[in-house]
Amino acid sequence: MRFFHVSDLHLGLKLINRDLRADQEHILSQISALAGEYHPDAVVIAGDIYDKSIPSAEAVEVFDHFISELTGMIPDASIMIISGNHDSAARINCFRSLLSRQNVHMIGLPPSGPQDYIEKVSLEDDDGIVNFYLLPFVKPSMVKEIVGVSEEGTNLSYEESLRRLIGRERLDPTQRNILVSHQFYLPVGKTGDEVERMDSEVKTVGNIDAVSAQILEAFDYAALGHIHKPMKVGSEYFRYCGTPLACSVSEAGQPKSLLMVDLGPKGDIKVRELPLSPLRQVRVLRGTLGEILAQRCEDYVTVILTDRVDLDILDMQDRLRSAFPNLLEIRREGVRQADYSRSYSEEERLDPFALCCSFLKDIDDEEKAILRDVIDSISFGGDR
Repeated sequence: MRFFHVSDLHLGLKLINRDLRADQEHILSQISALAGEYHPDAVVIAGDIYDKSIPSAEAVEVFDHFISELTGMIPDASIMIISGNHDSAARINCFRSLLSRQNVHMIGLPPSGPQDYIEKVSLEDDDGIVNFYLLPFVKPSMVKEIVGVSEEGTNLSYEESLRRLIGRERLDPTQRNILVSHQFYLPVGKTGDEVERMDSEVKTVGNIDAVSAQILEAFDYAALGHIHKPMKVGSEYFRYCGTPLACSVSEAGQPKSLLMVDLGPKGDIKVRELPLSPLRQVRVLRGTLGEILAQRCEDYVTVILTDRVDLDILDMQDRLRSAFPNLLEIRREGVRQADYSRSYSEEERLDPFALCCSFLKDIDDEEKAILRDVIDSISFGGDR
């Protein structure tokens, strides 16, 4: 059996000040074309369909077109979608029963009562049953009626809530079991601070949402969403596929792909990355104004200027925007900055001139003379 693993579409996202609709439509069309080429039996979208819980009409239109195009390419395949932390769980859950009859399983809400279990979609091939467990983004408060609370009556941790929620499922170990989940899973032995995160990700204070990947060990494969950089969590088969399109400047130059998973008999799993090519790259260009202007392009560009001389700001911006129609931002590097790192002797604290020279750094003799004149003028009450 073959399925595609995709996540974190973030439809409706703006990259700093740029609308990405055309870029997202370009990537989604590639995913549909790859489905037509490789004929997966299922496509899994592991959360964060939209960038906001109340998506714009344009974002919904893009998603609707994508699902229509995808089902047109692979009409007999199952489409499985869960909500992420950016999505509105209730909106994603709407028409859940109706859509499932069309082989589109959109699961927005996790189980909420003791009688409820994680949504399971079972497919069959020559090697037997494959069970897909579809678990949307979970906060401990969402499932406390199932997993309970602490002795003090407070919500359990993310990890303990997920452990209990998954532990109550009746997995058949002789069958192939796939978990689709949108959480922050940690490789065993690592802390949240050791995992590289992208600027476009939502991070909690103290990484309180981190969950050990040990919880996944009952499954043959975990199709994960939430982390925007492709990553494995303790196993070749517990994986984040990453975003199909860069969602922040921190993802500049990062290869993007979807994961194609081929399941043979129990224990036989092959994972292949299918590259995705963006309409425009996200790039960070560092250099002098002249060096950067020589690299004009249509990509999304963050410019970091290293010139140590003063630049005509208006002229600089106009020239950069002309060279880079999709300019994201301009930063300056090497501009004179205050040095807060050194400590000062008692004499320096009492010498305003020495203090100012150390604070400004790298000023020339002419500037020092002006500074001395200003300080002396102030010191003598402006009588000089």
